[in-house]
Amino acid sequence: MFGRSKVRNIIPIDLEERLKRGDKLQIIDVREPSEVASGRIPGAVNIPLGQLPQRFGEIDRTRETVVVCRSGMRSTKACKFLAGQGYDNVWNLMGGMSGWRGSVQ
Repeated sequence: MFGRSKVRNIIPIDLEERLKRGDKLQIIDVREPSEVASGRIPGAVNIPLGQLPQRFGEIDRTRETVVVCRSGMRSTKACKFLAGQGYDNVWNLMGGMSGWRGSVQ
């Protein structure tokens, strides 16, 4: 299910700067709903990793996408999966929400 495609990473401060600039990024949070309840990056869409194979069609493949989880492990798997499905503009948030210092909702 989750291939060996190379994953591109973005660090939290770079993501925060891009969001402040108004870059139209699509943010996918692959944590479980109970984890997301503690806070998520504003505008992030929750698609738990276990549901990604059934729901990846909800992700616009024409937009630049950043995938986030708690630590970066599940989001790395999600990025590999999406790359295997033909998504070529996908980034993994290094350190996940554990490293995120920007605003949350």
